[in-house]
Amino acid sequence: MKNAKLILSSVVTLATMGMTAGVASADTYSVKSGDTLSEIAETNNTTIEKLAALNGITNVNFLSIGQEIEVSADASTAESAAVTTTATSEATTTVATATTTSTTSSATTTSGSVYDQFIAAGGTDAMWTAIVMPESGGNPDAVSANGYRGLGQTKEAWGTGSVATQTAGMINYAVSRYGSIENAISFRQANGWW
Repeated sequence: MKNAKLILSSVVTLATMGMTAGVASADTYSVKSGDTLSEIAETNNTTIEKLAALNGITNVNFLSIGQEIEVSADASTAESAAVTTTATSEATTTVATATTTSTTSSATTTSGSVYDQFIAAGGTDAMWTAIVMPESGGNPDAVSANGYRGLGQTKEAWGTGSVATQTAGMINYAVSRYGSIENAISFRQANGWW
């Protein structure tokens, strides 16, 4: 099913790119450490919403260093832009699913998906859902604009390395700081950070 979604989203994305190729000229920006989408938008006289839509960004608070961001597209006619926007909007859910799938796959080692590795290393589904996904989207190589790293988005040494190392670090951190994984989850849900 995931492969089907990835293939479908690739076809939709290529079709969308094909529609825009004849009518748009785009400039790109390569994300550097410390960049935020709002700063990139301001520098390029656009909005966060336009950049997110233009680049299929589903989490405007998460950029990867080296990520290429399309910062402008000058459509030759308003009608062409409207067609492109409609096609892009219809493809967003599928593209987002494929992006998550490919991100997870690229971060996976030989022992299964990142989720499977996380669970095998002692992590819980509740911790994955309430902490890992909102913090890093399940990407063990994620780096935020503020320099937080890994599945749990930390500046601690355990925020890098294997999924098992990061999972053990997250569990130890949750227990030492909050007394339990459940308390850490409650804190994250109440405050939006942990």
